[in-house]
Amino acid sequence: MSSLLSVNTGMPRDVAWHGDTVHTGVWKLPRCGPVTARRLNLDGDGQGDRAGHGGEQRAVLVYQVQSYRYWEQVLHRDDFGYGQFGENLTVDGLPDDRVCIGDRYAVGEAEFEVTQPRVTCYRVGMRLAEPRMPALLVGHRRPGFYMRVIREGRIRAGDPIVRTRTGWGSLSVTDADALLYLPDHDADTLRLALSVPALSPGWRGSFRDLLAAAEHPDAAPGPSWPGFRELLVDEVVPENASVTSLYLGSPDGSPLPEARAGQYVTLRLPSLAEPAPVRSYSLSSASADGRYRISVKHEAHGSVSGYLTSRTHRGARLDVAAPRGAFVLDRGGEPVVLVSAGIGLTPVLAMLHDLAAHDREREVWWIHGARRPEEHPLAAEAHDLLTDLPNGHEHVYYSSAAPGDRRLGHAVRGRLTREALLALSLPADASAYLCGPEGFMDDMRQALEAAGIDPARTHTEAFAALPSLRPGVAAQAVAAPHQPPGEPGTGPRVTFARSGLATRYPADGRSLLELAEACDVPVRWSCRTGVCHTCVTPLLSGTVGYDPAPLEDPASGEVLICCARPDADVVLDM
Repeated sequence: MSSLLSVNTGMPRDVAWHGDTVHTGVWKLPRCGPVTARRLNLDGDGQGDRAGHGGEQRAVLVYQVQSYRYWEQVLHRDDFGYGQFGENLTVDGLPDDRVCIGDRYAVGEAEFEVTQPRVTCYRVGMRLAEPRMPALLVGHRRPGFYMRVIREGRIRAGDPIVRTRTGWGSLSVTDADALLYLPDHDADTLRLALSVPALSPGWRGSFRDLLAAAEHPDAAPGPSWPGFRELLVDEVVPENASVTSLYLGSPDGSPLPEARAGQYVTLRLPSLAEPAPVRSYSLSSASADGRYRISVKHEAHGSVSGYLTSRTHRGARLDVAAPRGAFVLDRGGEPVVLVSAGIGLTPVLAMLHDLAAHDREREVWWIHGARRPEEHPLAAEAHDLLTDLPNGHEHVYYSSAAPGDRRLGHAVRGRLTREALLALSLPADASAYLCGPEGFMDDMRQALEAAGIDPARTHTEAFAALPSLRPGVAAQAVAAPHQPPGEPGTGPRVTFARSGLATRYPADGRSLLELAEACDVPVRWSCRTGVCHTCVTPLLSGTVGYDPAPLEDPASGEVLICCARPDADVVLDM
């Protein structure tokens, strides 16, 4: 019979780590006497990062003494004590390959239900002074698991553990963990996992995404060509005083690979400066004629936008990376709401072209804000497309239009605000696509939710660096990206495209993630060992090697920066 060897608790504390402060509850210590298990936690226990740990579905973390003995052999250590793997319950028995999602266990006065494997997280490596630990737990198939509390009550070391119900589907903790983190996401096993009622909502969402990818492997193909290739500027069209459209084609006249509506291309301009500046621009129309169109706004003091809008002529050649981006129009029958401001209209205009060509009967809402009619590029083009759609709705707002301006046409004077959007009575079952300045997108995202549109159906696009995701790390003042401290590197050039920074790779062999952190480039990560794929980043050009090797390689054209080192010059979309 399985038994409870130790009940371990600990409140969050601030821990110095790599020059940062991490607020974490991973330090757990054994408790003497009874401890009450409650719906959200054990008495006297807490988590520093509630986004990834704790809560009803992850009230109690379990780890086995047999795994302790295993790691003592693998890591050649003899300094482990109960609670050191961050677990609340150290148990004798209950191996991960025998315990199933949905199994219920009576311990003392309480009863628990297994909901998911352990979340792969860097903090267990921090606690054990072994950075590889997140990958080792998954790779060696010894993750441990979370349980929710079915019946509250007191538990204590020495209590027997009795299984009271077997989980439906017989999906073991080990198999569930491998299904998420290891290669070969079998569609049948994913369907089985999604049918298990006790599976936590977070893992259910991840498995749903994996199943969609498994069932539609061509829905998100890799880039059409590696790195940058030379394209010809086939046509230059001034749209207004500040926006110019460039039509890009193949130098030999062959049609370019079709791009998805909403995607962007990245340009590299070695003739403009050294190192070559890199910028990304949304495609502003469908690529049905075998060409790509970008519409560039000449920004004040913008050397690249100024070059493209004022000095680029027909016949010029530009280095262009293949279309990329997840901000793409989904096929379906639900209404589509396209919301934009300023030059943010470009990707949603490409979506409008796509809808006009392929989904003419679909209900489409076009909502755009600009300052004045003369600052609204491509307005006539969008209006003509919408007029030709049987279920098209057009709403344009000019915040600074002069009273009586005859160029208003179908538009109205005033800002595109939350109140203006709510007044439109948008269909609640719509999918929304949103692009514009950051503050505008924040306001519109909230307005769309208030209008009844599911936040999961609202998609956004921004070309600034993505916000950082550093779970548990205390917030710090945001610094502009800069060269790393210390002696300049002499290795391959690393370009962080969204941050507008290029630097030489240093000789210390740090990962691309660590280099980005040294440059204050915004980064996103969780495990830091190539398991969770939180750090996955588009690799616009170049090649990398991995150390340690990730448990599952990223998709073509992507890189896991947490364990990658450049083999040659690289351009990263971050």
